[in-house]
Amino acid sequence: MLMRKMLNAALLASALIAAPLLAHAETTGPSGETATKSAEVKLSDADLAKLKGKGYKAALLWHTSSDFTNAVSAGAKDEFAKAGVDVVVTTDAGFDAAKQRSDIETALAAKPNVILALPLDPTTSAEAFKQAVKDGTKLVFLSNLPTGYKHNTDYAAIVTDDLFQMGKQAADALATAIGKKGKVGYIFHDATYYVTNQRDQAFKSTIEKDYPDIKIVAEQGISDPARAEELANAMLLQHPDLDGIYVTWAEPADGVLAALRSAGNKHTKVVTLDLSEPVGLDMVKGGNVTAIVADKAYELGRAMAATGMKSLIGEKTPPFIVAPALTVTKANVAEGWKESLNRDAPKSVLDAAK
Repeated sequence: MLMRKMLNAALLASALIAAPLLAHAETTGPSGETATKSAEVKLSDADLAKLKGKGYKAALLWHTSSDFTNAVSAGAKDEFAKAGVDVVVTTDAGFDAAKQRSDIETALAAKPNVILALPLDPTTSAEAFKQAVKDGTKLVFLSNLPTGYKHNTDYAAIVTDDLFQMGKQAADALATAIGKKGKVGYIFHDATYYVTNQRDQAFKSTIEKDYPDIKIVAEQGISDPARAEELANAMLLQHPDLDGIYVTWAEPADGVLAALRSAGNKHTKVVTLDLSEPVGLDMVKGGNVTAIVADKAYELGRAMAATGMKSLIGEKTPPFIVAPALTVTKANVAEGWKESLNRDAPKSVLDAAK
């Protein structure tokens, strides 16, 4: 999903979207919305006929530049191209909410009919996108929502990862790696952000519900990825016999790996979320990492574009849409990387996987 640097964007917010923790085994939206699978959001031939030749335009207003946003953009552009919708503006706010506001003003000058964006700050974004709402521009948001915005009135949909499945697949992968029994550590994101909160809670609830012989014996919240090695060292000092560790996303997982290497620990298996070269390299070299669960970023972009265009022609759109998760291991690293990010895995990872 989707997280990587996107989480830093969330932490810039003065008021992050909060949502109840998982009460049942499915992903829910920031206000408890029921999820619609992205595969259900498709343009029919009739839809395409209504869109083609109308001169419709789109803008992609992203929070940063990365493999993730490149893949989302590729999915969106390919979907827009099917309907003859031109992408006239693409921006990178560099995690700066003020820059994003300027980007919105620049984009509106091009009079786009559809805008796809990740709002960096719910409060600031509510004001920044107000003119787009007044102009009747169809807004589709990635993983975040401006404060006070109402579905169908102000925006067409939120699109994000299948958060429950990401956490569940991480639990299943770690359980398999340790023979479905043993002691594990749980390093979760210690901030109110519904994306990571749901993923983390899904891991924990799946272990507790589905694997009675696995015990979570150590829990540690983390807000600053730079402290991951320090926190992992403390966890391993108290529990040197851990069979596995779950880490909330790949950047802090790299710190956990550093702690394991320093301790000469080759036994403890690690599972994390979101692809990264250092973690992927450890996995294919037979290190501590047993699996990485990733989102399908290209599919996120495709679904966002399809939703925006459906709204444009007056069709009803679901408020909350989720794209599938996939488990990447050494066995499928090349295919998994491509499916998630629409690009080849780093050469270092591919070479080490041979």
